[in-house]
Amino acid sequence: MFNEISLDEIIKFWPKDAPDVGNIPKYVKKYQKDLIVIKYGGNVLIDRNIFNNFIQDISVLNKLGLSIVVVHGGGPRIERELKKGNIQSEFINGLRVTNKKVIDIVEKVLIDFNTDIVESVKKRGSKAVPINTKLNNVINVVPDKPELGFVGIPKEIDINMIKKIISENQIPIVAPLGLDRNNQTYNINGDTAASAIAKKLKSRRLLLMTNVEGVYDDRKTLISEIKPYDMENLVNLKIVQGGMLPKIKNCIDAVENGVKGVVILDGRKPRSILKEIFSDQGAGTLIRK
Repeated sequence: MFNEISLDEIIKFWPKDAPDVGNIPKYVKKYQKDLIVIKYGGNVLIDRNIFNNFIQDISVLNKLGLSIVVVHGGGPRIERELKKGNIQSEFINGLRVTNKKVIDIVEKVLIDFNTDIVESVKKRGSKAVPINTKLNNVINVVPDKPELGFVGIPKEIDINMIKKIISENQIPIVAPLGLDRNNQTYNINGDTAASAIAKKLKSRRLLLMTNVEGVYDDRKTLISEIKPYDMENLVNLKIVQGGMLPKIKNCIDAVENGVKGVVILDGRKPRSILKEIFSDQGAGTLIRK
């Protein structure tokens, strides 16, 4: 796909604050036969300027012919809707307790956001396909712990549908929702959904966009690259704790099960995706064997 685009054409859509456009051929060649899964989540979901930067970045990747899958979250948007209905949120180990009333709101919010992303990508001149429980579900789930209610764990993923969309140079935009064997909708942790898809696709990279720079060591210095074993030590020593624990667990699981590398990067920073893919220094924290 890249060979069909001249550097002059790329310059027309390449953001001015992105890495050196002259280095693009090298990196496109590096990734052109691989898959990249991008999880867009955290508080970066609310700010519209950050959202627009993200849409531009994934559109750039699509125009360059790279194969990407986007999995989005929706926590802050869900929280906003629940507050409107005076519904108090309850969490167990970072997972939202989801009763029947809550799952209906969660599904509506996530599908609305799913549509928003797809339409925004199209406005940028790229093609995207919505994937959610109302249109073309690709994730079959089993229930997580009973006390969590309608929270699911991915059991089966229809990667053929995802691959077909990618083969047509379109971006699959996946909502973190799934269906059980009775076609009941379940909420899925966004990182868990993205990790499950990345593992199934054996992706080259899983990028987890969030509202932190990455993982820090005991001196509060950003770690640029770390192995799963050393990451587990940071957890055991309680250097990494709190809300990062579920994310780190998914990162290690992905790297141990076929994903070549997982990157936790700051989605608030403009061009973080492009800096990760199109520069040697990358962005955030890379976890790989």
